Amino acid sequence: QVQLVESGGGLVQPGGPLRLSCVFSGRAFSSYAMGWFRQAPGKEREFVAAISFGGGSTDYTDSVKGRFTISRDNAKNTVYLQMNSLNPEDTAVYYCAAKDSPYGSRVDFEYNYWGQGTQVTVSS
Repeated sequence: QVQLVESGGGLVQPGGPLRLSCVFSGRAFSSYAMGWFRQAPGKEREFVAAISFGGGSTDYTDSVKGRFTISRDNAKNTVYLQMNSLNPEDTAVYYCAAKDSPYGSRVDFEYNYWGQGTQVTVSS
């Protein structure tokens, strides 16, 4: 059974950085594309970023391009989301997800496994 455990969330001031991590266990991590999604209070869950199984292909939603970077370390079974220049609109619960496919997707129901989420709050 695949398990995903996120960490790294917290309270950060506007303009500050934060790095999220998600540790994958239970299957061959390098066979899965990975994604990050987020859900703000009162809003639907939205796609943030995705990375292919080997890390060579990435995708971002427009609102985070140039600020967020998704990466993975297949030796550590971990996917990261480096978030820079955070603003209050980035406040949300962030979820990592695994897709049993070489390439990621912007569609949440195409992902097979989900973490429990980690809260990110951007506020002064």
